[in-house]
Order: sequence, then structure tokens, then C-alpha cells
Amino acid sequence: MLSRTAENIFWIARLTERAENMARMLEMGYRMAMMPASGAGHRNEWRSIIAAAGRKADFDANYDATNQRMVCDYLIFDEDNPSSIVNCVRTARENARAVRTALTTEMWVALNETWIELRDMSPAQMAAGGLPTFLDWVKGRTGQFRGATDSSMLRSDGYDFLRTGSFVERADNTARLLDVKYYVLLPESESVGGGIDNYQWTTVLRALSSHRAFHHTYRSDYTPWSIADFLILNRQCPRSLLYCYSQVGEHLTQLSRRYGTRSKSLSLTNNVIARLADNVADDIFEVGLHEFLTDFIRQNAELSETMTEDFHFGWS
Repeated sequence: MLSRTAENIFWIARLTERAENMARMLEMGYRMAMMPASGAGHRNEWRSIIAAAGRKADFDANYDATNQRMVCDYLIFDEDNPSSIVNCVRTARENARAVRTALTTEMWVALNETWIELRDMSPAQMAAGGLPTFLDWVKGRTGQFRGATDSSMLRSDGYDFLRTGSFVERADNTARLLDVKYYVLLPESESVGGGIDNYQWTTVLRALSSHRAFHHTYRSDYTPWSIADFLILNRQCPRSLLYCYSQVGEHLTQLSRRYGTRSKSLSLTNNVIARLADNVADDIFEVGLHEFLTDFIRQNAELSETMTEDFHFGWS
């Protein structure tokens, strides 16, 4: 496969996953903002979403207030924000057009129809109370693309590039959604393990569609340690960091076999898997959850950059 085709496929997956992830992040902010304001020290949930998304500097440079309307406009419709939902879907579709013959008809239709419908939506609809419906629509449409991929795409190198992109992006999103909890401070009158704290932690699970799966695994043990263990170290949770990287490792191993070369990307991935597998939740909280997640996000970005190099020198 040509390096440009492989890279386009990789980014189609990352961008569709990112569109869904932005929807999940906004859903989390919306749920947390529904809690009644109380006490000094309670940080703005919407500002926390911007910070966790890694877009604080750009947002502050272009918006003079941090509220639901402004944050939704920025993360959904802003054409100057490369990670907005509109830009993610548009760019994914453009990439798909460029490699149309590498995708199935079902995959193209799912992306193209999503873009056509998205063009008719506006910030006014979000302001009028349509945000939850819109976020569910985004998750449904990206799920449709994922379903079309799984049910119709040949299990060739293109599939490996696509799934690698999906899991690299999903791991980044899980880390960022967990980090939102760091940015949202509890009111001074509220203790760790209290009602608001537990609500915020369960909101993280719901935003990642993992609430019921967590309950099956840990029952009612909604402690920060259990939730962090589930979303970081659990090998069966499809959005945990360890699961995502295990999948990245499997697909990169397949690519190494296909092309007869061991890529630098695979070595980096195996290093991250080994570090994750050696941890327990207590170790993570001893280091600091925010510090652990910040380091993971940095490593994930390094993997993405290394894969770009491998597209041109390792798999071409």
C-alpha cells in the first residue's frame, strides 16, 4: 500500500473517533454542569472540558467567556479549531474521497451521509436545548461507520492501519476524559467520596459508555481507585488504556509481518504496554493521577508522530 494511502486511512479512523470523543467530552461537561452550584472552589466544568481537550490557549485567544454556548460552538462548529466535530468529519470525508477505492461502499456512505446531515446543523439548535440529541447523533453516526468497517472491510493492511488509528485516538480520549476529573474541583464543603465526588466519577464512566460494564466488574465500588483501575488497567474494558494499546500492538504486529519489518512504532507500543501492565491503581495514585495521565498523553502523541515516520520509511 502506498504510504499516502496508509496515512489517509489512519487519519480517517482517528478523525471519526475524535469526533465521537468530542461528543463524549461535551456530554460529560453537560452532565457535570447539571449539578447545582455550591461553595467556593467549585471550578467551571466547561473550562475543565477545554483544559482536558488540550485547547485552552487557543480557546482563550478567541473567546471571551467560558460557558456552555461558547464551548459547544468551539468544540462542535469552529472551523478554526482542527479538532471541532465539524472539522473532524469534514477532513475524514476528504481523506476518504482521496482513497475512495481503499474503502468499501458502506464505509463511504456512512461518512458522506454524516457530513451531508451535519452541514445543516447550527449553533442555534444547540442553544435551543438540542445538545443531548446532537451528541447522541454524533455517537450513533460514528458507530455506524465503525460497524460498516467491521462488517465489510477486507482484513488486509488497510484494516490494520484503520484500527490502529482508532485505538490510538481512543486511548487519548480515555486519558483526557479521566483528566477532566482533575480539573473539576469539589466544593470546599464536599469531601472526597461524598455525593458530588461520586457523581463526577460515575459521569466519567457514563461518558465512556462504561457504567454498566464497570458495575458488572466492581459492583457498587465506585471509588476513584476502582474506576481508574477499570479505565486504565482492565484488559476487558474496550476503552481502557491497556486494552487500546494491546489492540494497537496486535495490529502493528500484523503490519510488521505483512511488510517484513519491525517498526519503531511497535517498539514504542510494547514499551507502553509493559509499563501499564506493571502498574496497579495504588501506584498510579501515588505518582498522581493527573501526572500519570499527562505522561501517557505525551507518550501517545510520540507514538502518533513515530507512526507518521513509519508511513514514509517503514511501511512504504
